[in-house]
This record gives sequence, C-alpha cells and structure tokens, in this order.
Amino acid sequence: MSRISVIACLLVLCLAQAAWAEEIDCVTTEWKLIGANHKVCVNAFQDPDIPCVTCYISQARTGGLSGSVGLAEDPSEFSIECRQTGTCQMPSRVPRSKKVFSEGTSILFKDTQVTRIFDEKRNVLVYLAVSRKIIAGSPKNSLSTVQLK
Repeated sequence: MSRISVIACLLVLCLAQAAWAEEIDCVTTEWKLIGANHKVCVNAFQDPDIPCVTCYISQARTGGLSGSVGLAEDPSEFSIECRQTGTCQMPSRVPRSKKVFSEGTSILFKDTQVTRIFDEKRNVLVYLAVSRKIIAGSPKNSLSTVQLK
C-alpha cells in the first residue's frame, strides 16, 4: 500500500470517528480578525456499551485561517467529566478496557481518545482521555470516574 493510501485511510478513520459526539456549545477564548475565533467547545457522548453514562469533554479549538479550513492542529488541552444520566442496566460482561471515543485534533496523526477502564474490585468505570500523536506521544490526559450502583 502506498504512503498516500495509508494517509488517506487514517484521515477517513479520524473523520468517521469524530461523528458520534454531540456539540453542546463553544465559548470564544480569543477573537481573530481573519478566520474563526479560538474557542473551547463542549461535546457530549454516550458510552456505546453503557448508555446510562454520558461523558462531557471540553477541547480547545484553533481558529484563524487554518482553523477555518480544518488544517490547524488543535492544542492538547481538554477536560472530561462523566456522569450516570439514566437508569443503569449493566451488560453481563464488561471488557476491562475499551476505547469508547476518538476525535481527530489535526488533519493527520493526532487525536483525543477516551478509554473506559472497568475497576471491578471497586465497581467503578474509569474514563481516561489522552491526547495521542502517532509520530510522537503526548502525556496530556484527564480522568473521570462513575461509581456503579
């Protein structure tokens, strides 16, 4: 497979995975004369296996001309908070660890991923958001937990 085909496949995966978050609202953090403003956006997504859990993730978005056309690399600045938002019917088997959300934060090679980790001993779901770069890793992360009742 050619290098261009690999890049195209990665781009399609990044764009496809970003579709399952619902944008709640954005707040401007810096006004830009040309192009979109810099902002922080809040998105909500439900855990695909445990629909009674909703996570809210806030992420910085780069504005300007490059941000307006989707070519900017967003900074690795985000926060996550997850809550039980309905009556919980836990599946009979929950995997110990599973990626439940991914959103591209640059046109290529960078994304924010949320992994659900099940702490069976304490009956807690742990949601870990991590900024990932395919070429060079990033230590940026945020954590939220949901106590199952």
